[in-house]
Amino acid sequence: MEHFLAVITAVCAVVALLFALLTARKVLRADEGTDLMKKISLSIRQGANAYLKRQYTVVAIFFAILFFILIIMAALDALPFATPFAFLTGGFFSGLSGFIGMKIATAANARTANACRKSLNGGLRIAFSAGSVMGFVVVGLGLLDISVWFLILKYAFRFAPADIASAMLTFGMGASSMALFARVGGGIFTKAADVGADLVGKVEAGIPEDDPRNPAVIADNVGDNVGDVAGMGADLYESYVGAIVSASSLGVAALQGISLQAMAVPMLLAAVGILSSIVGSFFVRTKEGASQKQLLSALRRGTNLSAVLIAVVSFLLIFFILGKEHIGLYFAVLAGLVAGVLIGFFTEYFTSESYRPTKNLAENAETGSATIIIGGVSLGMLSTIAPILVVSAAILIAFFVAGGTIASPMIGLYGIALAAVGMLSTLGITLATDAYGPIADNAGGIAEMAGLEPEVRQRTDALDALGNTTAATGKGFASGSAALTALALMVSYIDKIKTLNPSFELNPSLENPAVLVGLFIGGCLPFIFAALTMNSVGNAAKSIVREVRRQFREITGLMEGKADADYATCVDLCTKASLKEMILPTVITILAPIATGLLLGPNGVVGMLAGATVTGFLIAIYMSNAGGAWDNAKKYIEGGSHGGKGSDCHKAAVVGDTVGDPFKDTAGPSINILIKLLSTVSIVFAALVLSFNLFNLF
Repeated sequence: MEHFLAVITAVCAVVALLFALLTARKVLRADEGTDLMKKISLSIRQGANAYLKRQYTVVAIFFAILFFILIIMAALDALPFATPFAFLTGGFFSGLSGFIGMKIATAANARTANACRKSLNGGLRIAFSAGSVMGFVVVGLGLLDISVWFLILKYAFRFAPADIASAMLTFGMGASSMALFARVGGGIFTKAADVGADLVGKVEAGIPEDDPRNPAVIADNVGDNVGDVAGMGADLYESYVGAIVSASSLGVAALQGISLQAMAVPMLLAAVGILSSIVGSFFVRTKEGASQKQLLSALRRGTNLSAVLIAVVSFLLIFFILGKEHIGLYFAVLAGLVAGVLIGFFTEYFTSESYRPTKNLAENAETGSATIIIGGVSLGMLSTIAPILVVSAAILIAFFVAGGTIASPMIGLYGIALAAVGMLSTLGITLATDAYGPIADNAGGIAEMAGLEPEVRQRTDALDALGNTTAATGKGFASGSAALTALALMVSYIDKIKTLNPSFELNPSLENPAVLVGLFIGGCLPFIFAALTMNSVGNAAKSIVREVRRQFREITGLMEGKADADYATCVDLCTKASLKEMILPTVITILAPIATGLLLGPNGVVGMLAGATVTGFLIAIYMSNAGGAWDNAKKYIEGGSHGGKGSDCHKAAVVGDTVGDPFKDTAGPSINILIKLLSTVSIVFAALVLSFNLFNLF
């Protein structure tokens, strides 16, 4: 039976990839527009390709070193021999997901702008279709990687279920490592260019956004693709795979009599999510002159329909595969689905210009930059209340409806892991609504630089403003699922320690000083990580600000439109800075759990993982929502409120937006990866920590 189930998941993964291929062909058949639009799009595409080529070269060196270390550990019987290769495939497909997403996004930007010359709905369909390509590539490659490895380990290597789960957990380490490089490096690139272009162009020089006279304008548009598309694709691939493999691992421990079926259920839920997302994507359309609420309703229609379909089919899956005695697990999946919808709603409420919080934030711009920054920080902090309550409720509901008790918790913990899978089961269409935002943003830039009709920019701005909200919603999904997945991975780590050495005295109690110290270390790590990535954006942005000022000062006729800006220099500066700055945060994330384990032992690692999960979830939500609100407050003012474009309020809002840029697109989303990568690294190096740690020597 499990053989049949694994084949079904592989087939659904192929269906997702075929759907992505057909959708990509439809996008590429659309007209790119004028020769100037094609030229601008080509410049963006070339810059993005050059950056990713250099980034992947650096990442390949890192993966080669870590692969060599894992091979040595496997040779010493500290790991299953399949683990190093699973690590490689996880990283490879994570990077490939982002790369394909970036390729279609850079091909769709001019086509979206050209479609907006005719209608708003035309632009929405092109941008959403291009986003769908990335969404279904991510879920297709992720599920294909998992199902193929399951079949290989089960039937080629004859692994026991526990060994299959252990090897498959290593996907998460490879995918998380790649995602962290992509998110941090791409985030630094895009926000350095964005901050530099906005501060000098809009605030100092007083020229419009995406004005071709701005030397950083091409770098800004390149950054939208390498950070908000390629980085996001790798990030959510990691979230998707991590949720599935952690649930599969806990299924083995929770339902030992039917362990292979329990492993297959998360994969089948993901497969159902793919088919449901395909159906939902056909219902995303709107009419000309639609308001932001109507645009949001068009996107929500597709995601809600997908969620309803999953809710219906998942009941049948669990009933027939696990039996009616485990039907409580269905309600755990339902808890995750509902939690995802609620997190999306509350994120929308705090970040959309249609609601009071962002409108109030825009009012703060009337008294200057300081007050809008204070207001944004306050809004971001306040916005953490709802997601925390939602995730907490989902944890409790999933645990108890699954049948978990304090005395026998494993089935309940499996339920929590399935809730994370349920939350991400609609990722195909959710990611499509997220990825279309940067495409619309690029389309607006091309419309401005190509001198298209004013109504074209109005339409792309409407799509872009909605994209900020859907992007924030996507980050909310990622943060919520990261918290649930990190919890499941923490339990997998504890189970791994018990499996490796049943006689080891594992005591994750607050009475244990190793756990207390680990809590403080873990609680501090997201702050250190956020500080490093924020500082990296600041350092890179300073070089762009200086370069843009230099060109305005030294290139004769640039401000009059009689000379061309040197775009290539800004692209090169962003590339060099981001590649240099992305290394330290990633290395710290890899080394922190190993160093903590060698000093404090497995109990200290459990404390570290708990501390990082709690503070990381809060910081990620706070930073993502604050950044999204600042961005939409600026767009709300640009729409004509509080003096409109060029006013003092607008300049204050631009400053707030530049502060929020690294919040929402660099530090915030990267922390979601941090808390899961800490867990997967801990699991992979568990045998090393058990063999030697200083705490147990005293």
